[in-house]
Amino acid sequence: MMQIKRFVCNPLQENTYVVFDETRECAIIDCGCYTDGEKETLSQFVSEQGLKVKHLLCTHLHFDHIFGNKFIFDTYGISPEASAKDADWLEDMCRRAQILGIDCEEGIVPLGKDLKEGDEINVGAILLKVLAVPGHSAGGLVFYDPKEKVAFVGDSIFCGSVGRTDLPGGNQQQLVDSLTQKVLALPAETMLLPGHGEVTNVAFEREHNPYLF
Repeated sequence: MMQIKRFVCNPLQENTYVVFDETRECAIIDCGCYTDGEKETLSQFVSEQGLKVKHLLCTHLHFDHIFGNKFIFDTYGISPEASAKDADWLEDMCRRAQILGIDCEEGIVPLGKDLKEGDEINVGAILLKVLAVPGHSAGGLVFYDPKEKVAFVGDSIFCGSVGRTDLPGGNQQQLVDSLTQKVLALPAETMLLPGHGEVTNVAFEREHNPYLF
């Protein structure tokens, strides 16, 4: 059975998720750990739970979602898996963070795997399917578990809102199309775990998200 632990990280209050099951294998999704304290809190949880980190998954490569990639690589030897369509964000992380006044001296970890629509990721007995949802970024992804009816949606959709599209690689119509065709097409009870803020679900967003009517 899937278990999920959320950590709220960095100045932009980004959601980092650790996903695991009874096999003790885990995936870290969107590791935004920025401070030493945030990194220690996550690693302590992994240690206390006896988890083995198998994947570092990125819904997209905006800097607030990848601050912790170097920490994960140095600690567990795991490279990030994401869409190569966002690679320019990976390479330019610190400069873009500094534009917002966020100090950044983290090293860059190259992608370990270019994820695409239809890929499947095994984490113990958990199966995550990769959905391509461009619009917030060119390479936006969702990681969906059809058995548990859980989707990690990054910054593509929030409770009653959607991700911004004014950054390089963003496209508003593309995002709306991605969400209506992929995310809102999931079963109504599917939980949506976003990159910021609280959990929502498909049924609520179908009825109440003004950006998707």
